[in-house]
This record gives sequence, structure tokens and C-alpha cells, in this order.
Amino acid sequence: MKKLFSLLLLIFSISFTQAQVTSKTIKLDEKTIVKDESGNIYPFNLWRKFMETGQYSLKLISDKDALTPEFQLFQMTPDQIEESKKQRSEYASTLPKPSSSRSFRDGQKFRFENMKYLNGNKFDSKTDTGKVVVLNFWFINCPPCKKEIPELNELVEKYKDKNVIFIAIALDDAYSLNKFLRMSPFNYNIVEDGTYYSQKYVVKSYPTHVVVGKDGKVKFSTSGLGPNTIYWVDKTISAEL
Repeated sequence: MKKLFSLLLLIFSISFTQAQVTSKTIKLDEKTIVKDESGNIYPFNLWRKFMETGQYSLKLISDKDALTPEFQLFQMTPDQIEESKKQRSEYASTLPKPSSSRSFRDGQKFRFENMKYLNGNKFDSKTDTGKVVVLNFWFINCPPCKKEIPELNELVEKYKDKNVIFIAIALDDAYSLNKFLRMSPFNYNIVEDGTYYSQKYVVKSYPTHVVVGKDGKVKFSTSGLGPNTIYWVDKTISAEL
């Protein structure tokens, strides 16, 4: 996990450094020295949190060949953020399609059930047919589940006027979810206490994504979070509309 995180940071986040930095020369991990503008060192967990927002990046402030390279955390401009997203998408498009989740098979008929959302609304398996349904199985204490939320929210915004329903089936109870969502908004329709659904669909890895087409069949599924996971969720939704 640490190696994957380090590689992802280098590929996705170091877009505007003052020197050429690649995954072959410098690795980012808990030992990396990251400072603010005043030279104060950020703890690993703090600068990682900033990076996960997609609003911040790092620039090299020491010689790249230094024994211990040093970086400065900075907030990206809107143009830089868009360029970073573009680079991530271009990179993701070069990667092979993620492995399917063991819980689902492409082309199989999805067994829908009525579900009640945290906000009181419901998914009706009869009236909500003929739409693309995107499911995310997750839980609060799952680091990759939390890391992907900002990008998933972007998908909700992108397809808000389309016939797409986004459902996040959480293992957590309503109290824990409401507390979490106050600090970390998740714009999917949240289903609380989703252990029943995880067991029904035999989901054992998190996060697990499933995209169901208008015909009610599974078009894409995968477990875990890779550099091209969200790219393929988005690509599949677009193809089904």
C-alpha cells in the first residue's frame, strides 16, 4: 500500500516541480521532508491529507540528487488543478482495464433490491429501471475508500442531469456516517448498515465499484483503488448513456 501510494503521488501530484522529478529518481513516503513556506516541516499524515484533496501539490526545493530531497507544499491554481486532472486522465487511459471484482461478472443480470438511503429517500427496483446505476461498497475506516471520494463526487456532478443513479453502500451505522459526512461530504446516495447487501453480493474487498447498464446487466466492476479505477467507472458510465 505504501509503495502504491508513493507511486500515485509521483504520477498524479508532482506536476509543477522546479526540477524534473520521476518515480525512478525520487520516492515519496513517510520519510519525505515536506515543508511549508516558512520552512516548517509537515508531518506525513498532514501533508498526505492536503495532497488527497487534489488541491495541493509539491515542488522540489532541494537538489534532486540530494541524499534527502526536500519539497514545499503549495496550493495549485485552478488552471494547475485542471492540468493535473488532464495528466491523470491521460495516464489512466494508457493502463489496462482493471481486473473485475470476484463478486460480479460482466454481462450478468444484477439482482436489484429496494434500498433506503440515509436521507430518507429510496431506490425502487421497479421504478428506477432503465437507468445506469453506479454502486460503491465502502466503509469509513477504509483509507482508499476515503481517498477516492473527491473524484467520485466529481462524477456525480458530471452526470447530475443524466439518467444515472449513484449508490454508496456503507458498512457503518447512521450515527457514524452523519458524523463523517459533516467533515467529508460524499454525494452518492448513502445506504447505511450495508452488511446485508455486502453479504448478498459476496463483497469482501473495499472499495468495490459496479456499473450496471440500462439493461440491468453488469458492465464493469472492480475492487480496490488503482490509478485508473475512476477513469474506467467514468468511461463505462459514458458508454452506457
